[in-house]
Amino acid sequence: MFRGIAFVLCGACSFGILSTFVKLAYNEGFTLGDVTGTQVFFGLIILWVIVLLRGLIYGRGNSASLKEALQLIAMGTSTGLVSIFYYKCVQTVPASIAILLLMQFTWMSLLLDSIIKRKLPTLLQIGTVLLVLLGTCFAGNLFSGSFQDISLPGIGFGLLAALCYTFFLMVNGSAGNNLHPATKSALLLTGACILVFSIFPPVFLVNGALANGLFKWGLVLSVFGTVLPPLFFSYGIPKIGLGLSAILSSAELPVAVLMSSMVLQEQVIAVQWCGVILILAAIILSNINSLRKKRNPEQQLAAA
Repeated sequence: MFRGIAFVLCGACSFGILSTFVKLAYNEGFTLGDVTGTQVFFGLIILWVIVLLRGLIYGRGNSASLKEALQLIAMGTSTGLVSIFYYKCVQTVPASIAILLLMQFTWMSLLLDSIIKRKLPTLLQIGTVLLVLLGTCFAGNLFSGSFQDISLPGIGFGLLAALCYTFFLMVNGSAGNNLHPATKSALLLTGACILVFSIFPPVFLVNGALANGLFKWGLVLSVFGTVLPPLFFSYGIPKIGLGLSAILSSAELPVAVLMSSMVLQEQVIAVQWCGVILILAAIILSNINSLRKKRNPEQQLAAA
């Protein structure tokens, strides 16, 4: 149990530090295409090396069928869109605001699930949405009027990233669940790489950017953004359950805000931290029922 909690927390923290590293890369003059391209490129290489090494050490294993592989590659394009929209958002707004916009996937997921199932959301779900929206207003310091200085296109890109992430979460569980996490992640990232390179040709491979400092940022972003989180989550989530995993995964938010404050020296005032706490409370509230359902059978079993 403890190991599962530790792995999920590490995966969430890995995602949380990405926006700060992206900002640092932008400060060195690198572009959106450089950042997204190197992340998917190095991540793809690392994951396929892991898959090949597993094949050599353990044998063929559970390889994907052609249909399943194509499905996962197609699904992976949504992760490419998340990276493009999110990193474009980071380019135009503070990193602490960008992560808040991405976290709007919490209520978008509830809304999309209600539309697909043609079922009205429960009072608990409505309360969760209201808490997330209120928390975003506080965390973005909206009531002080300073939010007016933030780029509107940047807000739009952040919300598009959240929407694409919502779609990814909805379809991710529909294919490849029988595959090893490294294999599934490699196929998903293949789709992301195809999409990113079709929009931003990988000129960084020939223009000398890698030797001028891009290599380190690409390596860091690929490891913490595309390699470690899916492997950590795939190990930890089955051990502790989806409800607790969703709560622990929300650690991404305070980590991102804390990193932006400490490393990038972005101003984060008390009211913004209150907003972060409200959003975390909303995530915990939305998963409290699943936690109770998980504990009740365990308690009954222990009593027997």
